Amino acid sequence: MNNVQSLNHTAWDCKYHLVWIPKYRKKILYGELRKYLGDVLRELASHKESKIHEGHLRGDHVHMLISIPPKYAFSQIVGYLKGKSAIHVARQYMGRQKNFTGLHFWARGYYVSTACHDEEVIRQYIKRHEEIDKKLDQLGLFK
Repeated sequence: MNNVQSLNHTAWDCKYHLVWIPKYRKKILYGELRKYLGDVLRELASHKESKIHEGHLRGDHVHMLISIPPKYAFSQIVGYLKGKSAIHVARQYMGRQKNFTGLHFWARGYYVSTACHDEEVIRQYIKRHEEIDKKLDQLGLFK
């Protein structure tokens, strides 16, 4: 009960393990884009009163542990994060300022599980992926 948050009439501790991939699972989430997307996703989550507790962008997928208030549907938040971040990528890296029709950065689906009692296991899993990426970066495999 130490992570309980509250709204006016609700006390809650709703955390989710969320994973999604870029379209066609292309390994495009490296370098400058990776650093940029981390900040964008955290900012977008805060717009919907959500918080990313742990997150890691792998070359071909995104992992995060996110808490979302119960007043929002989970699918609404995921759609918001994926949609708005895709627009940011199109503006920043594709030179598009408007008319985003037909641009698909993220694949349609996602994986989600609730993180009630196994939160620490999920945190360690995400951190382990981060350590593996650092080793790969040192070897120069994804630059």
